[in-house]
Amino acid sequence: MQRIAQVIGLPAEHREEYERYHAAVWPTVLEQITRSNIRNYSIFRHGELLFSYFEYVGDDYEADMAKMAEDPETQRWWAVQQPLQRPLPERAAGDWWAELPEVFHHD
Repeated sequence: MQRIAQVIGLPAEHREEYERYHAAVWPTVLEQITRSNIRNYSIFRHGELLFSYFEYVGDDYEADMAKMAEDPETQRWWAVQQPLQRPLPERAAGDWWAELPEVFHHD
């Protein structure tokens, strides 16, 4: 199992719309998340930042993320969500969310 944490900006003017969508995520998107071996997925908000955490339980993270990116319903969901978000400048090239390094974990 791999723990993934990410961060992205959420301008205040988009907060209500973003949270409204995430109160009722499309079932097809949730199904794709599960098929992509993502579990325990949460998104938290702090001011104008979103923090996501999930656990990847598959064997090939890159391949599973590529399959997710190819899914038409996920693409449609992202097309709605991306204009609401503000990527951070320190994200890796080609990434939308900035991945955060894990600095501590205790089971």
